[in-house]
Amino acid sequence: MRILVIIPTYNENDNIVKLIDNVLRLNIEIDILVVDDNSPDGTSHSVKLQTKLNHRVNLITRTKKDGRGGAVMEGIKYAINKGSYDKIIEMDADFSHNPEELPLIIQKSKEVDVVIGSRYLSKSKIVGWPLQRRVFSKLANLYALVLLNIPISDYTNGYRCYSLEAAKSIEADKIKSKGYIVLSEIAYQLHKKGFKFIDVPTLFVNRKRGISNLNLNEILSAFKGVWNLRFNG
Repeated sequence: MRILVIIPTYNENDNIVKLIDNVLRLNIEIDILVVDDNSPDGTSHSVKLQTKLNHRVNLITRTKKDGRGGAVMEGIKYAINKGSYDKIIEMDADFSHNPEELPLIIQKSKEVDVVIGSRYLSKSKIVGWPLQRRVFSKLANLYALVLLNIPISDYTNGYRCYSLEAAKSIEADKIKSKGYIVLSEIAYQLHKKGFKFIDVPTLFVNRKRGISNLNLNEILSAFKGVWNLRFNG
């Protein structure tokens, strides 16, 4: 089974090489694709050096910052065009997603089409989030569950594994959002097409540098996006 891990980046030079090392250290046949949005901090340059050291590391540098969702879709398109991958995984570059959980995610992917690292299972844990962020995330996921009714507990965590068949079924041209609501759009598309999901526990650790961009406009946009997806999608 060949696996591609897609890591979208923007200004992750402090994290990306260490994450690549951690993923490659696992005793699994994994390739890595970093999709960088032309980070001014030199992320692409650091990854390019890694591609010369290990053929399993690949890089796409986009011309501008254009959203995590679009970067992941660029990676999925790359995987499909390569035609050699059975599973496609997306994960964040800032160690909020623990690479040590990859073996469990891959194991579970043999049973279903989509595996999601969920922050809202009894064995899961969130570390380092302020109360405001916890409340908003929980409300956003409950709201999405009520409207979309997909049998998952976490609609907005980007630690996911897709089968190749599921990835091919994502209609990128119908995805209108750019933020993390893209994750809900993808799940909704695949759920309507009959693909099977499973949640697995995850340890989610808030990034140790940078600040959250969460604001009122983003909150309103997220809720509006889920509403439109349900009634206009």
